[in-house]
Amino acid sequence: MSSKMSRRKFIQAGATAAVGLTVVPSTVLGKSMGYTAPSDKLNIAAVGIGGMGFANLKNLESQNIVGLADVDWKYSDRVFKHFPKAKKYYDYRKMYEELGKTIDGVVVATADHTHAVIAADAMTLGKHVYVQKPLTHTVYESRLLTSLAKKYKVATSMGNQGSSGSGVRQVIDWIWNGEIGEIKKVEAFTDRPIWPQGLNTPKQVDKIPSTLNWDLFIGPAAKRPFNNIYHPWNWRGWWDFGTGALGDMACHILHPVFKGLRLGYPTKVEGSSTMLLNDCAPTAQIVKYTFPARENLPKVAFPEVEVNWYDGGLLPVRPEGVPAGKNLNDSGGAVIFHGTKDTLICGCYGVNPWLVSGRKPDSPKTQREVTLSHELDWVRAAKESPENRVETASPFSEAGPFNEMVVMGVLGVRLQSLNQELHWDGANMKFTNIPAGATIRTIIADGFKITDGDPSFDKTWTEPVDANAYAEELIKHTYKNGWKLPAMP
Repeated sequence: MSSKMSRRKFIQAGATAAVGLTVVPSTVLGKSMGYTAPSDKLNIAAVGIGGMGFANLKNLESQNIVGLADVDWKYSDRVFKHFPKAKKYYDYRKMYEELGKTIDGVVVATADHTHAVIAADAMTLGKHVYVQKPLTHTVYESRLLTSLAKKYKVATSMGNQGSSGSGVRQVIDWIWNGEIGEIKKVEAFTDRPIWPQGLNTPKQVDKIPSTLNWDLFIGPAAKRPFNNIYHPWNWRGWWDFGTGALGDMACHILHPVFKGLRLGYPTKVEGSSTMLLNDCAPTAQIVKYTFPARENLPKVAFPEVEVNWYDGGLLPVRPEGVPAGKNLNDSGGAVIFHGTKDTLICGCYGVNPWLVSGRKPDSPKTQREVTLSHELDWVRAAKESPENRVETASPFSEAGPFNEMVVMGVLGVRLQSLNQELHWDGANMKFTNIPAGATIRTIIADGFKITDGDPSFDKTWTEPVDANAYAEELIKHTYKNGWKLPAMP
């Protein structure tokens, strides 16, 4: 035995090799070693199952689905029936308490504002986590989950399934091989939202369905009366619960940009939109990010790059050379990489990449091929020991910083009334150029009405608040109603 290899690593390496020859049950190898035989099934619990969570669970049916938690049992009824052996809960905390010792992994697919606390609680219990996109609601929450994943050495994945696809791998290979040259500008768009946005806060108070625990849905957000516009699914457009079209779709569309261009923290962000309301995301937005130069690769340099985002039907100008009549929207959006040698375009999820020149280069393959589903690749990683684990296509070590970029765009939009480009200190999670004493107001209600055929807006505004304090609250929320995140490691 090499003096540089511990007995534990030697045993794990031998066990891993043995699995290639025969099935070795975990009772022989010992789960306490951090290794689970590929033949064994993980015990998986899920929180937020009525929507995308159900799709994730159906891709995990080869494992043991042991616990299901959702605040709305009517919305989740079909899922409960699909997994009749799983225990049912309203409150995920009770599920963790009762099943915690038997759970191996947790799928989180709730509203955006509760992703972080549910995933953080699971990781502190040593559970592997798969979290739907956007990974979190805020920059701070993304940084926290990234740090917790590193501390607890659990297998992690964000639910941006395109990261496991061949399109993303092709985009990266072409960029890293220098096929399109240096990239100083990127444009991306989505056809979302397909849910209501730009709405005034409803005044009507609807009756809470008997099958819905509204307080649990609210969670760490500020309390508000129930209205059917918020739930289910349409919560995406409300700032307290969601992140609008940007948070929903940029995690799919901008992933090949973030990974292909080896981005980190942006240094600048600026946003604009249709009418910005205090409570609801606007119907359309534009965001401009600036990223500093990065370390070059052998075949391509990475200078400062500008990344532009459009949603709500807004589109970038069509690049020169794109055939007339060709719709660039592919599967819900597109990315345009403007290179010094060529222009690369791909669809949402990185699908169907192509070069405007018509070339089809055969570049060296640089990325691990994912042969399983995005969800089962997470299961594969969870069964491997931390020392020997091959990370998923979107582990929190990458998805965390990437998600910080995404929700930074939300900050740019929500701070647009400062009428300035915002400078960002990524390491310290703060803006550096908001003037001391600057204030910000937002529109509570647009007051739209028509009098004798004359349309008008009698807007109701919030009182002016300190802009720096407002920005800090958007970066790191103050959790309410007794909810609390674990400390930053």
